[in-house]
Amino acid sequence: MKKEISIPKDVQYIIERLNNEGYEAYVVGGCVRDSILGKEPKDWDITTNSLPHTTKALFDKTIDTGLKHGTVTVVLNDENYEITTYRIDGKYSDNRRPDKVEFTTSLKDDLSRRDFTINALAYNPVLGIMDFFGGIEDLNKKVIRAVRNADKRFKEDALRMLRAIRFSAQLDFQIESETLKAISENKELINNISPERIRDELTKTLVSPSPHKFLLLHDTGLLKFILPEFESCIGVQQNNPYHMYNVCEHTINAVSSIEDDKVLRWTMLLHDIGKPLTKSTDSSGIDHFYGHQKVSCDLSFNILKRLRFDNKSIDTILKLVEHHDMTIDCDSKSIKSALRILGKELFFMLLKVKEADMRAQNIIYLEPRLDELAKIKRLAEEIINEKQCYSLDTLAINGNHLIEIGIKHGKDIGIILNKLLDMVIESPELNTYSKLSQIVRSKFIDFVK
Repeated sequence: MKKEISIPKDVQYIIERLNNEGYEAYVVGGCVRDSILGKEPKDWDITTNSLPHTTKALFDKTIDTGLKHGTVTVVLNDENYEITTYRIDGKYSDNRRPDKVEFTTSLKDDLSRRDFTINALAYNPVLGIMDFFGGIEDLNKKVIRAVRNADKRFKEDALRMLRAIRFSAQLDFQIESETLKAISENKELINNISPERIRDELTKTLVSPSPHKFLLLHDTGLLKFILPEFESCIGVQQNNPYHMYNVCEHTINAVSSIEDDKVLRWTMLLHDIGKPLTKSTDSSGIDHFYGHQKVSCDLSFNILKRLRFDNKSIDTILKLVEHHDMTIDCDSKSIKSALRILGKELFFMLLKVKEADMRAQNIIYLEPRLDELAKIKRLAEEIINEKQCYSLDTLAINGNHLIEIGIKHGKDIGIILNKLLDMVIESPELNTYSKLSQIVRSKFIDFVK
């Protein structure tokens, strides 16, 4: 674990500029934490006892990011660096942001208002690491611990409860017992946080190296407030030869089995969320979940809208959830039909979804199913590379051709093109203009009269 931190030249310049004018300045927060852990920081934030108007006067180009809260953005070489004056936060009426802030000259006071000890670290190239609350020790122990009073920290900003779980997932750290207890005791406060903020923290947890930490939301009681549909999956058994886990366990394993892409991981989280509402048990004691794909899709729509996802992500996730159990046989006709329904990009995303789903099911069936899926993928790639016909835009005849032949109505054109595509998928040799135009003249001219 590193104790010396390599700071970018621009950051070094900002600190030296402030120091040379008689002010303290430190890099602070996540950049210090990540540097100590040997990770590449995404942002370099700076804290100082210089007041905002003084900071602005010291640099040529600045942006008034949040003067009320003491933050000035300095622009150097087309990069932005936030510089915030040491401050003490006032009362948090909305459990999210302080009503007012008071500037202070004490670095310790400033660090005491931060969320977790591992984020309450500051570093100056001359003075080294400033650690007033045991952040280094907690990094060594791999622990997420609130600064001082956990209950107070979460009452100040309820989003910190989700941040604790997110950091636990990203770093694979344990949440310290008193901090975890305080989350459980303040769980209702999450209702004061905007859906967008909740969505972003959930997403960061899901795409982390340890997405199973998502279940801390259930352990702390947060889940029923932010994703009650998934709370219903907890403990729902799947007595079925293809399954060895309950619905919740299967889902989390499926999330862990796919690449850390936002859309794919949300798809796996939601793909079986309709199972509790569709469960039935036959006379042999085997569980079935008929129609769960449609119910999962409907529930997913409500969840994604509630969390204010962008329309493109919603559309993609819903299509993948709807079709996650689509039967695709290892033959050209079946694969072309799937490509036609989904399109090329979504088809290959669906194969990833299917693989993750399989990996979270009964392992005794896994290898032959993965082999079959690999063959389907190879055959699909051949179909695409050889420009075989599977969609209207690869059909040898188009709408303009049909108009020339004598089909005038737009609705009829779409119907006929799709019927021709059905024929070509069934019999690829028909995909020439000559053959298709002959079919149109012999079969469809009367159809539209």
